[in-house]
Amino acid sequence: MSLILLKRNEIVAGMPAPWPLYDQNYTLLLGRGELVRDETHIDALLAGGACHELSWEMAGNEQPEPLPAPEEPLARPSGANGAKTAFTFEDLNLKVEDKLQLEPPAQLTRERFTVKVIGFLRGASLLVTMPITANGLRLQLLEKEKLVMRSFSGQNAFGFACTIERIIKIPFEYMHLSFPEEIQGIMIRKAPRVKTRIIAAVRDSKSAEAEQVPALISDISANGVSLEAKAALGEKGDILNLSFRVQLHNIDAYLSLKGTIRAISTADASDATKTGMVRHGIEFRDLPPNDSVILQSLIYQQMIENPHKLA
Repeated sequence: MSLILLKRNEIVAGMPAPWPLYDQNYTLLLGRGELVRDETHIDALLAGGACHELSWEMAGNEQPEPLPAPEEPLARPSGANGAKTAFTFEDLNLKVEDKLQLEPPAQLTRERFTVKVIGFLRGASLLVTMPITANGLRLQLLEKEKLVMRSFSGQNAFGFACTIERIIKIPFEYMHLSFPEEIQGIMIRKAPRVKTRIIAAVRDSKSAEAEQVPALISDISANGVSLEAKAALGEKGDILNLSFRVQLHNIDAYLSLKGTIRAISTADASDATKTGMVRHGIEFRDLPPNDSVILQSLIYQQMIENPHKLA
């Protein structure tokens, strides 16, 4: 189960809850269909860190709050996990209503926005919807401003620069962008692994009474993680329960996963900060589809925004 924090505008006083609400320990606070009594009830739920399960269909339809802009927005990494390749517009495989991530000029905001493709005329213009802020207002962009756009297609992550050629306001608002001349990205050859510093709570799955132990996720892929702890968390073949939080476009998702210990070693002795730490290679098992999508999206996002973090 993946949880995201409840927002005030997602529930209404005097109306039934649209989903079950949990605290961050997965304890049920309010069942689906149960009445939200009043504003005081809402305040109490928010103060208690109420969450609901992340539905990927819901997340795809909402306007997420984006991450800060990267230092090198179009950098392409090299190495075993990705190959630098010359991409064409056709490689984007764009269709009407496909989503693109828009990075506005840095002096305007460091947030990111999601827009939809309306259409394109090859070699002339790419048409997209206007970006909308979290307050429901149109982002105040100007013609001739430069943007960075990003997209994902299959096993590829892309980025390209463009210019706002024209902003149309009637009969509805949309933008003509300059047609992409240079498209950069990563062709993924295998499950990529990115460096992280995520704190996880780990418990031996053999006993429900087992104590939770803190550990550090030093890198992560769609298939597993490297866990560093002060002592061995088990033996090869043991199954662990891992709970940790990731941030995808400023949406906090709480993941509770199972993993098998595949390798155990001491951390790099040359790194004084890791002296005495034990590293564990963990392979995910029985990964729920929603959680798999979250992990892959997190990894692809990091690959294109922070290529220096490739492990």
